[in-house]
Amino acid sequence: MTHRFAWAGLLALSAAASACALTFDSTRLGVPVALADSARARPGVGGTPFSVTKHPVFLGWGLATISAPNLEDVLAGQVGTGARITDLRIRVRARWSDLLVTGLTLGLFSPRSVTFDGVVVSPAPASR
Repeated sequence: MTHRFAWAGLLALSAAASACALTFDSTRLGVPVALADSARARPGVGGTPFSVTKHPVFLGWGLATISAPNLEDVLAGQVGTGARITDLRIRVRARWSDLLVTGLTLGLFSPRSVTFDGVVVSPAPASR
């Protein structure tokens, strides 16, 4: 009986360690993207700052994703032709309401909040 508890604990620990993983790939965006450097303050890059928050939902203690934040869709609404994104920060957090839903559903549904912050820099006008 002890071996069953050990295997069940090991299975639960491995599921918890691999759950709720989000991967963001900037190579598929089609525009140049520079991620933020956490060691420095926000630079004074001339551009338009933006902040967009999405709410992904995970099912079964994070084992499956019901809805994931799509980085391409978020940034497509921010950039135009020839523009680039600098100082991109991605923050994933659980708000108190996210934790409440997770607790009330006993972990069956686990919402999170993902915030994309950055600066859109338009291309420099061509000189004549």
